[in-house]
Amino acid sequence: MDKSGIDNILQQLQATSALASGAKNAPATDEIASVDFNEKLKAAIDQVNNAQQSADRLSEHFVSDQPGVDLHEVMISLQKANISFQSMVQVRNKLVTAYQEIMNMQV
Repeated sequence: MDKSGIDNILQQLQATSALASGAKNAPATDEIASVDFNEKLKAAIDQVNNAQQSADRLSEHFVSDQPGVDLHEVMISLQKANISFQSMVQVRNKLVTAYQEIMNMQV
C-alpha cells in the first residue's frame, strides 16, 4: 500500500480537526478543499484490495505447485497484504474517531 496516500489522508484529518477546533495555525480552507478526499480514500482501498488479491493468487499458484513461485515470495506477499489491511483498519478507526468528535461538537 502506498504510505504517502495514507499519510495524506491522516494529514487531511488532522487539518480538518484543527480547523474544527479553531486552532490558529490551521491551514487555509482552499488547501484542504484542493485535495479530493473521496478519491484518495478510494485509491487507498483499491491498493489494499489489489495487494490482497495478488497475495491470494500467489498462494494459490504455490499450493497448485506451479513453477516459478517460491515460498518466500508468497510469504512476503501475504505479509504486505496483511500490513496494508491493518493500515487501512487504522485509517478507518481515525475516520470514525474524527466523525465522532465532529458529531459531539457543540454548535
